Amino acid sequence: MPPSDDELERVTAREADLAFARRVRTVMRWLPAGPGVTLLDVPCGQGFYIERYAAVAGDTVVIGVDADHRLNDVASRVPGGAGRVITGAIEQLPFPDASFDGAYACEVLEHVDDDVAALREVVRTVRPGGLIAVTVPNANYPILWDPINWVLERATRRRRHVRSGRLAGIWAGHVRLYRPEQLRHVVVAAGLDVVEERSFTHHCVPFAHNLVYGLGKPILERRLLPRSITDVGDRHAVVDAAPAPWWNPLVLALGLLRFPDRWNRDDEPPDRSTVSLAVLARVPSRGRTNVRP
Repeated sequence: MPPSDDELERVTAREADLAFARRVRTVMRWLPAGPGVTLLDVPCGQGFYIERYAAVAGDTVVIGVDADHRLNDVASRVPGGAGRVITGAIEQLPFPDASFDGAYACEVLEHVDDDVAALREVVRTVRPGGLIAVTVPNANYPILWDPINWVLERATRRRRHVRSGRLAGIWAGHVRLYRPEQLRHVVVAAGLDVVEERSFTHHCVPFAHNLVYGLGKPILERRLLPRSITDVGDRHAVVDAAPAPWWNPLVLALGLLRFPDRWNRDDEPPDRSTVSLAVLARVPSRGRTNVRP
């Protein structure tokens, strides 16, 4: 049973990245949750999805895989053994075939050289009939999200962009961005049946990506501000967080960053620029070919 809208809003209430918050809500609505359900999170990063699943569906076990072995403390923040992290890479997952009921691969395919092979490895670990959610950055992204790269790509003959540093924006560490037809091709080539496709997060404040990750994230991680202020920006505090006064600088910043989201939709029109593309796909039963339902 999918979590309610109120539950999803509650566990993303402190999220400054509008696109990430909508990805979380999309994935958690799409993928199964309940007693005995086991999901794969690859790569799990700092465990944000795992924490949110534990908050609204504690009887669902989520196993995270990430190449960074320093992230193994995720399990200590998730009660009841509902989540754990294993060191590994998406190209070679340390699990037998059909180990999971479902999986999600969020914001990873754009980082790997062979995206089809990487997704095939995820498919291998999910049982026939299981669902897999995939999200990637959209090549047709809004100018306000990353004005620097948006202008560079259109003003230079070879569509140059900034891939590293605080000005990297949506291209940070990415091999590629995707258009809907490109993502669909990868999903089908990996052996999956496409169930649903979405595009979301169009409205945002100017330089949204740079403000959240180029400015805000370093300030919080380096603890440059008093804890009474920075606790508001703790992305791990997904539930039961103590309310902060309205005049707290991060409360005001969060309100500003989230304000445009009231005009966003879970599925924007095909021709509209958005930050994220998402596909829900199903692992075919044996002997089946990729036929769109």
